[in-house]
This record gives sequence, structure tokens and C-alpha cells, in this order.
Amino acid sequence: MESSETLADRLNNEPVIFRGSTNSELGMILLVAVLFWVPMGMIIATLLGSIAMSLGIAAFGVLLTVFFGSTYFQYIKRGRPDNYYQHNMLLKLSHLGIRKSKIIHKDGAWSLGRD
Repeated sequence: MESSETLADRLNNEPVIFRGSTNSELGMILLVAVLFWVPMGMIIATLLGSIAMSLGIAAFGVLLTVFFGSTYFQYIKRGRPDNYYQHNMLLKLSHLGIRKSKIIHKDGAWSLGRD
């Protein structure tokens, strides 16, 4: 009897984990959220007069950022090919001169090099 289970080593792409985001995308969202919310939680808690509240503010901010960030990634990726947002981000960084891109982005007529 054959099993109809999908084996992880036979997948072409990374599987979706949460709200349309893969494990690596969630890791990236989580890293950005922690780097933003831990200092911001400390600042907000200091202004409110209770340093102990900073951990709660940071945790709540991280959870909201992961939820809404993964929803935003789901919106960006809907109906588009694999790695669309990554290529789009590389092209934007290339246009700003921050990073060189290996993606061809020539605007104009192409020629074969023959007459």
C-alpha cells in the first residue's frame, strides 16, 4: 500500500508555516520586530515610569508585528511567482545604488548582435 503523504525532501519550495509565510520569512520578521520593539518597549516603559513593563510591551509589539507582517507578506505574494518580493527588493536596492543586482533590468530594445 502506497502512502500519499508529502515528504519534506521532495518539496520544490519552502513550505508555508503561518499565514502564508515560510520559516525563513517568519524568522526575518521576528528579527526585525525584536530589534525594534525591545528598545522601543524600554523607552515607552521609562516614559510611563515602570521599567518592568518594558518586557510586556516588547512581547506584545513583537506578536502584533509577526501577525501583521506575515499578513502583509501574504498580500505581497498573492498570485505572484516564487521569490517575487525578494527580486523586487533587490531591484529597488539596485535602483537606489545600495546593492548591485544580478537581475537584468534593461529598459529598451534588445538586439541579437547580428545584422
